[in-house]
Amino acid sequence: MTQTAVLYLAILLATVVILVKPLGWYIAQVYSDKPCVLNRIFKPFENLILRICGIDALHEMDWKEYLTAMLLLNMLGLILLYLIQRLQFLLPFNPEAMPAVAADLAFNTAASFVTNTDWQAYAGEASLSYFTQMFGLTVQNFISAASGMSVLIAFTRGLTRQETTNLGNFWSDTLRGVMYILLPLAILLAVFLTSQGVIQNFKPYEKVHTLQ
Repeated sequence: MTQTAVLYLAILLATVVILVKPLGWYIAQVYSDKPCVLNRIFKPFENLILRICGIDALHEMDWKEYLTAMLLLNMLGLILLYLIQRLQFLLPFNPEAMPAVAADLAFNTAASFVTNTDWQAYAGEASLSYFTQMFGLTVQNFISAASGMSVLIAFTRGLTRQETTNLGNFWSDTLRGVMYILLPLAILLAVFLTSQGVIQNFKPYEKVHTLQ
């Protein structure tokens, strides 16, 4: 192992250790529905979304209900992402006129992103439209991660609760994971990338001729 690799691992380990206490406290507050830093900002939106979707956040599920809800969400995500890829030639934000993704590749990609594996057997810029990447892959980056986090939280509740078989509400847990954890982190990263000159637009591709 090179010295650079050792340095990277040391930085990663140090970062994890430093963040354990503050980030762990924050995550616990989020999933316990207790006051956290972003409550005042996101709580009204959370309540609005729950109301629109007809979800009672106070209704706790047993393991069968929780598992069913998780599988239902991810199955719908799998179908939707598959259809987006297959129909991308009909959808907007496709200035390069990308054709439909092959059926086997579309299924492989959908299954990969829904399970949060994110294995890609293609070059995104040569195969997928802006719409497919934004409303297909990126949405699953959030939903699949939040779904997995919810299952971990439910498992933790199952280990710590002694007098009930309830594990929380999957829909509420997943929404909180997206709104309070993943979205803020994504915004911070987006601001950093923008400051470094990384942009996103809906224009056709441009050919750049380097000095070489």
